[in-house]
Amino acid sequence: MCADLWSFALSTYARPGCEAACLRMQAQGADVCLLLCGAWLERRAVAPTPERIQALKQIAGPWQAQVVGPLRHVRTQWRAMAQQDEAVAALRERVKALELDAERTLLKRLEALAQAWPGDDVAGQPRWLEGLAAEDAANLDHNALQQLRVAATGA
Repeated sequence: MCADLWSFALSTYARPGCEAACLRMQAQGADVCLLLCGAWLERRAVAPTPERIQALKQIAGPWQAQVVGPLRHVRTQWRAMAQQDEAVAALRERVKALELDAERTLLKRLEALAQAWPGDDVAGQPRWLEGLAAEDAANLDHNALQQLRVAATGA
């Protein structure tokens, strides 16, 4: 098992079907970094509590809204232009790298918060993903959420 959240996220995301599931959930408004953190916490058997869920969301929400989201918006807006213009394509790749760096920074911040939480709650561990996705539950593809959980158990 990957000890740090970034390595866990990379390993999980690379598993068959996980990337597509995460992209579907992202398109539906879910914070995939937050969900990957939840999968990591489930894997570590950390007990989910409303306070812990809220603490993670307080870190992730503003970072997604103010940093990751704007970078993603620029990158997606430039998709069509980048197919026609090499200079825009090169700039788009740089924006994509910045977006990934921003996600890595977010994962490090989430890990720093959660690192000290003890991992001893075998009975409660599957509730992290549902707790973190609760606000998006009406729009969220629950099959994709389950696909992430399955991918994470093999990471």
